[in-house]
Amino acid sequence: MSKEGSFKKMQVLIIGAGFAGSVVARELAEAEHQILVVDRRNHIAGNACDVKDSHDILIHQYGPHIFHTNSERIFNYLSQFTEWRPYEHRVRGVVDGKEYPFPINRDTLNQLYDLDLDEQGAADFFEKVREPKAQVKSSEDVVLNSVGRDLYEKFFLNYTKKQWGLDPSELKAGVAARIPTRTNSDDRYFTDTYQAMPSDGYTAMFENILKHPNIQVQLATDYKDWLKQDRQYDHVVYTGCIDEFYDCRFGKLPYRSLRFEHQHLADTEHYQSVGTVNYPNDFDFTRITEFKHLTGQQHPVTSIVREYPTAEGEPYYPIPRDENEVLFKKYKALADEEKNVTFVGRLAEYRYYNMDQVVGAALNAVDKILEKK
Repeated sequence: MSKEGSFKKMQVLIIGAGFAGSVVARELAEAEHQILVVDRRNHIAGNACDVKDSHDILIHQYGPHIFHTNSERIFNYLSQFTEWRPYEHRVRGVVDGKEYPFPINRDTLNQLYDLDLDEQGAADFFEKVREPKAQVKSSEDVVLNSVGRDLYEKFFLNYTKKQWGLDPSELKAGVAARIPTRTNSDDRYFTDTYQAMPSDGYTAMFENILKHPNIQVQLATDYKDWLKQDRQYDHVVYTGCIDEFYDCRFGKLPYRSLRFEHQHLADTEHYQSVGTVNYPNDFDFTRITEFKHLTGQQHPVTSIVREYPTAEGEPYYPIPRDENEVLFKKYKALADEEKNVTFVGRLAEYRYYNMDQVVGAALNAVDKILEKK
């Protein structure tokens, strides 16, 4: 096409160097377009950024990121940029000072209630204690409908209050629907076909994604300052908060943030038995993650992180409530009118995406951009 003169190379500005921005950048660069990626932070990889701490332990700066997907396409796509370390994430929930498998499974029931249930017995137990809901509208409805009130109060109620600053009855059903209930003894947090961690870490994978002669990266740069320089771009890809793009003209969209308390334990080889331990009813933090479980590092010492949900700070989670969706749709209506701006990612689409879903959304966005040109 380019030899015939019908192919026009675009100058594309991509705002954000996380999954959405980096994948779009790579695909458009492969299509021979010129890409500038800017990010207000001083690093690539967005919230998936990992670094070696001062004790040589690879840590996730913004809390644990566990890759899992059922999509062969997305797994194979990312496999161009990283080798993988197989890893199946396991979580425990602490109730009355004791650890139990979470998500709730047969072993959770047997240990918690001193029972000896087989799979059918676990199914019968859930059926007996569940509170059937004619209409499942909220996260509270989902859990009560599935496991009943006692398990709801022990594992879900207070954790949700801490995590979201809201009662489960105030959150859309999809939040709790992400967490399964099992009648077998499968204690993996995820059951996806592909479960693995980038063998050299996420940041190294992002470096490979962005390593292309048609891609330039500018860090510690606010995109609004860049646009003020009156530079001309054929297309802009925006991965930040959609309300911020429009100067919050309809009001701020609510997001939930996190404060991370990293700690190095100089005299401990392993702090806990699994990657993450939830504390639904105790402390101000929701969970503790020990990174060596995730990364497979062999080291005589260890590093952990505690997560404290907050209302203020960097936006991490769109808050799934009907009134927030109504506000988002006002911004989306503006975005839909844009001719040369694409909005993609968790913050730009106000969607509680997993990492693989962001990659899928980015690949779909590229297809739409290229169709237009």
